[in-house]
Amino acid sequence: MKTYLVGGAVRDELMGLGGSDKDWVVVGASPEDLIFQGFTPVGKDFPVFLHPETSEEYALARTERKTARGYKGFVFHADPSITLEEDLVRRDLTINAIAKDEHGTLIDPFNGKRDIQNKIFRHVSPAFKEDPVRILRLARFAARFPEFTVATETQTLLEQMCDEGEVDALVSERVWQEISKGLMAESPYRMFTVLLSCGAFQKLFKNIEAKYLDERHLNALKASIDRFKEVRASLAVRFAVLNYIWPIAQTLRIPKECIEMADLLAKTYTTLCNSIQLKGDELLSLLQVCDALRRPERFDDLLLGARCLVLPSSDKEDSKKALEKLDKSTHHIKYMQKVALSVDHKEIALQAIKQGLVAAQIGEAIDQARLKALEASLKNF
Repeated sequence: MKTYLVGGAVRDELMGLGGSDKDWVVVGASPEDLIFQGFTPVGKDFPVFLHPETSEEYALARTERKTARGYKGFVFHADPSITLEEDLVRRDLTINAIAKDEHGTLIDPFNGKRDIQNKIFRHVSPAFKEDPVRILRLARFAARFPEFTVATETQTLLEQMCDEGEVDALVSERVWQEISKGLMAESPYRMFTVLLSCGAFQKLFKNIEAKYLDERHLNALKASIDRFKEVRASLAVRFAVLNYIWPIAQTLRIPKECIEMADLLAKTYTTLCNSIQLKGDELLSLLQVCDALRRPERFDDLLLGARCLVLPSSDKEDSKKALEKLDKSTHHIKYMQKVALSVDHKEIALQAIKQGLVAAQIGEAIDQARLKALEASLKNF
């Protein structure tokens, strides 16, 4: 029995990166052998085990055979006779098909190290086209490693997969899983350029009209995404900005917090940009719609989303002026939020209760106090 470090951990080590989870392949062993040594079985589709001390994943070397359309249409086979190279050949990209033995020696049958040096995404074998998830994974890797390019033969294969309908078998949960990882990567825009270039985006998001894919929208999306890193935007903020330009939410199963942020940004963006022009009652209404007085942290995220968002425009000066205007409005609305929060609502509620007021009347009393404070501040702002 021999064990090898494989996949992302080897790739990232060669690239001088750290922090990757370690995955191991075991050659020459059976499930019973690992269980006897204290490993815990966790794999449903194929034999994967957790190390008794490190909890790292150890998978038996295996082969796979395509039996049906889609990313679940595979039968896996694992036994002690399967070699390391037979296991590596079923992997997606050459940069992920490198192994390292216990002595630190690399096993690289598909020249993945060379492709890392040349910054190229290249598929390992024609079997790549059997799993449509690999299109999403490659696009996500492009977002993480934006300096890499897709090999010509791999680009051709991606296009064939889209033409032959393999992408149609992807379910929304799996699509979101990869899209969300790509959104949090170094350069999310690269993920979308890969999906668009091979036709996968058009297949996955059929509701997106051609007008949303014109040069103005693409430029706006890139400019918006380029600001994510600057403000350290959360996933919810990043998705909200993306969905404002490309309304993709209806085609995916999105987490609740992401949907709520997207809806809130769509509903309030224009008003947030013009908050300086609002009267006291309009300001209070905006703060309440945004739940800014009960959830100030989420309101801060909403403002970050507004700052990232660049509307489609053919004039770069328009975007610059819009950002300057938004910065002033953000300063204004944050100040007004602070004013509204400074109202001692607990004391107002206590006095209202002593007067025998009911809940609705207490809420009205608090709103009136906040409105009075906002109107007073508007005169001095």
